[in-house]
Amino acid sequence: MYITSFKQERLIRVYLPKNYNKENKRYPVLYMHDGQNVFCDHDAIGGTSLELENYLDEKGLEVIVVGIDQNSEERINEYCPWVNGEYSKKIVGQISPSGGKGIQYIDFIVNELKPFIDNKYRTLKDRTAMAGVSLGGLISTYAACRYPQIFNNIAILSSAFYRNQEEIERLLQDSDLASIEKFYLDCGTKEAGEEDLISKEFLASNKAIYEILREKIPHTTFETINDAKHNYVL
Repeated sequence: MYITSFKQERLIRVYLPKNYNKENKRYPVLYMHDGQNVFCDHDAIGGTSLELENYLDEKGLEVIVVGIDQNSEERINEYCPWVNGEYSKKIVGQISPSGGKGIQYIDFIVNELKPFIDNKYRTLKDRTAMAGVSLGGLISTYAACRYPQIFNNIAILSSAFYRNQEEIERLLQDSDLASIEKFYLDCGTKEAGEEDLISKEFLASNKAIYEILREKIPHTTFETINDAKHNYVL
């Protein structure tokens, strides 16, 4: 698909339930970032994916999944709504000028991609979720704040909030999230491997977001996963 604001084409991967062509029914839709890494190892950066295609087939879960491929050169810019802030120095070591294109990226999903998907496939237009890993968690949380009436379920893994920590906390506090049904987030205790100080800051960053979310969304779940690191390898 062509992303108007970025003036470039982007590959969109769509998973359909196994019985999609056998039944005349409509399905909820899950939008996911880092599309290359969502479905199968063959296409994944680094050769390891979430293997979501196999999981959905095995469980028989009836959901349409839309994976939006990343632009590796622009990933930080597109997945960060704001230019990286002061808090990011705790993880990165310095203030980075990256970020600031997240608003255009999410508006592309809402104004261009979602209407296309809803027109092409049998979707339940009012049953739309979003999920992401790392910076994909940051941009998914931002999308929930900007369009809570659209993305009513959110799942985020090992979220890299730290690049926009100050701004995303303020936005969450100022946003009406009453229409969001469920919000899931998790974080490992060894996100940075042997860099214990960075891992602690990463976990603290996620806990701060959780504390805000649980006051606004009753069905908010936060899982701390012992010894889990910030990668796709199990």
